[in-house]
Amino acid sequence: MLNTFSVLSPHLKFKYKFVTIDNLAFKFHYRATFIILLVCTLLVTSRQYIGEHIRCITGGSIPEHVINTFCFFTTTFTVTRHFNETLLQDGILPHPGVGPMYREDPVKRHAYYQWVPFILFLQALTFYGPHLLWRRYEGGRLKNLVDGLHMAKLSEHYNAQANLAFGTKYTLLTRDNVDAKLRTVKREFFKHIQIQGNWARRHMFCEVLNLVNCLVQICFTNIFLGRQFWNLGPQFLAEDFTGKMDVLDTVFPKVTKCHFYKYGPTGSIQKHDALCIMALNVINEKIFTFLWFWYVVLLTISVLALLWRIATLVLHNRSVKFTAAILSFASPGRMNPRDMEIITFQLRFSEWLFLYYLAKNMDAHLFHRILREITDELRMPSTEGFNVQGIDTVDGGKDHNGDDDDDNDDNDSDMGVKLRYEGERITAPFPEKVALVKL
Repeated sequence: MLNTFSVLSPHLKFKYKFVTIDNLAFKFHYRATFIILLVCTLLVTSRQYIGEHIRCITGGSIPEHVINTFCFFTTTFTVTRHFNETLLQDGILPHPGVGPMYREDPVKRHAYYQWVPFILFLQALTFYGPHLLWRRYEGGRLKNLVDGLHMAKLSEHYNAQANLAFGTKYTLLTRDNVDAKLRTVKREFFKHIQIQGNWARRHMFCEVLNLVNCLVQICFTNIFLGRQFWNLGPQFLAEDFTGKMDVLDTVFPKVTKCHFYKYGPTGSIQKHDALCIMALNVINEKIFTFLWFWYVVLLTISVLALLWRIATLVLHNRSVKFTAAILSFASPGRMNPRDMEIITFQLRFSEWLFLYYLAKNMDAHLFHRILREITDELRMPSTEGFNVQGIDTVDGGKDHNGDDDDDNDDNDSDMGVKLRYEGERITAPFPEKVALVKL
C-alpha cells in the first residue's frame, strides 16, 4: 500500500510556507480536497487491492478476455424489477438487479465506472484552479516583501555587517538590511494604495469561485451517477445494512448483466448473456459516499468563509474594535487605539485586507513597528512637491497677515485623517481651510 501512494509523494510534499496569501477555506479546497481526489483517483486505477475491475462469465462460449473487455467498455445493466429484497431473502434471486428479463422490462444501465478515474482527476484540478488563479494575480508580492524577515528577531543580536545564510532557504539579515526591508514594506504599502485597488476584489472573486465550483461539482457528480448522488448521504445514514440489499447496491451494483452478440456459423445473430462481477464498485461506493459527506463539510466552510468576508467588508471601516481584534489575532499584541482609528476610518477594504495579510506574514514586533510608521504617515503624509497656501483660522492662527495661532497646535494629531490617492492629488490632515496646491 505504501508503494502505491509513494507515486504521489514527489508532488505532495508538505512544506511549511512562511508566506500566507489566502485563508483556511482556500486551503480546504486546493490542499485537502485536491489531495483527497488524487488519492481516490489512485485507488480506482489500482488493481493491487481489487484485482480485475470487471470479470464476466458466459459459460465458456466466449473467451474470457474478450467478454471482459467488451463489457467494460460498453454498458452493463441491471433489471429494475429485480431490486427486490424479499425475493433475495427467499433465494429466488441470486443478486440485486440480476435475473431473467423480458423485452419490456425496464433496465438501468451503468457506464459511469469507465469514467470514474478521469472525473475524479478533473475534479481535483477544478478545486486547485481558484488558488492557481489567485496566486497568479497576487504575483508573489507578499513573499517578496516579507522574505528574510522571519528571522529578524535574531538580527537584534547579530552585529555583523553581512547577511548570514543557513543553507538555501534561510537568511539572517543584518540590522541595516532589516531596516531597509521595513522601509520597502512601507513604500510598497502606499504603492499598493495607489495601483492595487482591485486586489481585494479579485481575492473575493476567487473566494466566490471556490463556493461556485463546490456547488458545480456536487451537481455534476449527481448527474454523473444518474441523479442518485444528491440523496446518497441521507439514505446511507438511514440504512441499517442488515439485509441482503442496501442503498449502495442500487447505485453501485456489484453484479450486473451484459449481452454480447455475435454471428453464428450460418450467419444468424447469437446473444450471449454474461454475468459480470463489478469489483471496481466496491471502491467506488466508498469513495462517493465519503465524497458526499466531504462536499457537505466543504460547502459549509465555503459559505461561512463567504459570510465572514462579507462581515469584514461591512465592518472594516465601521468598528475600531473589530479592526483591532482582527489585527491582534493575525499579529498578537496590544494595538494602539489611535492607530486602529486611523486604519479603520482611512483605509479602503483593499488596503485593510493587504495590511491584514502583512500582519499574518510578519513577526509581531516588526508588524507593530511598520504599523506605527504607516499610521504616522497617514496622520502627516508627505507633502513633497506641494505648497500650503491660504491658511485661514478661526481662533487667530498665523494667517496671511502673520498672526499667531497656538490653539490648534495640540489638536493636529487628533484631527480626523483623510488620505486619498486620486491620481496625483492628495488631501492631507492639515487644519481646516488649508489648501494644498501642487507646485
